[in-house]
Amino acid sequence: MATRLRSKVTRRPSLPLTERDEADLATLRANDEYLEALARLADTPLDHATASESALLHAIFEIGMNALRDSAEADGYAQIAAESAAENGVRRATARRRLPTWASD
Repeated sequence: MATRLRSKVTRRPSLPLTERDEADLATLRANDEYLEALARLADTPLDHATASESALLHAIFEIGMNALRDSAEADGYAQIAAESAAENGVRRATARRRLPTWASD
């Protein structure tokens, strides 16, 4: 039985593959460690005897999309941190110019 996707398939686009891509897929199919790593990273059970080429490609796509999301989130968090640091710098500069409440005594 071929490996099935967890979600309903809405479209089956063609995917141009280079010679390098073909070699990488052959390595993936021949190497149990690579296939286990792919299954773990994609959080999808894959059996090298039954996994279809489209299931392997979909798992690779999922891993790539997860990496993109993680990178975009990290960039967003870095931007939030930079903005927060800039706001804190303005607050501190204002606080340094302000006289303490007890200074008028």
